[in-house]
Amino acid sequence: MRRRDVLAGVLALAASPASARPPIPNHGTPRDLLSSPFVDGDGRNLTLADFEGRVVLLNIWATWCPPCREEMPTLDALQARLGGSDFHVLPLSIDRAGLEPVRRFYRETGIRNLDLYIAGDTRAMLALAVVGLPTTILIDRIGRERGRLAGPAEWNSPEAVAQISALIDERKQ
Repeated sequence: MRRRDVLAGVLALAASPASARPPIPNHGTPRDLLSSPFVDGDGRNLTLADFEGRVVLLNIWATWCPPCREEMPTLDALQARLGGSDFHVLPLSIDRAGLEPVRRFYRETGIRNLDLYIAGDTRAMLALAVVGLPTTILIDRIGRERGRLAGPAEWNSPEAVAQISALIDERKQ
């Protein structure tokens, strides 16, 4: 294949609308994932192992992060649409001030379908190799990382729903 043809293909891919591509780049091979403890809205200590058996969309965010704040309603809508025994959106806040800023943010923005989770220190970011916010990790039913996105996305878009639904449906095959 000629260099010009390869370049044309790359440019065509880059020119396609972002909404037409799956929001999370999938890994070729699932990756093991570390998890440090975090706390839910009731003060219970949890790890990602507590969610095994469900597909999880782990979103690491903070109330002070503008792109995080912008995408939270789309995560809320995704949880309302797909959430249940097979799927869970896990919005893990790294706010050091505790759960109250997160509760206040949920009230102010009308978040109704997402549970509260907080990592009180940087261990979660280090364990998950997060370098920027928001970072979202798609996790399969046995706790392996299937894909990762650094930056915001429209999580209730048809492309996101299709990508996540395909992973949910893998168990049924």
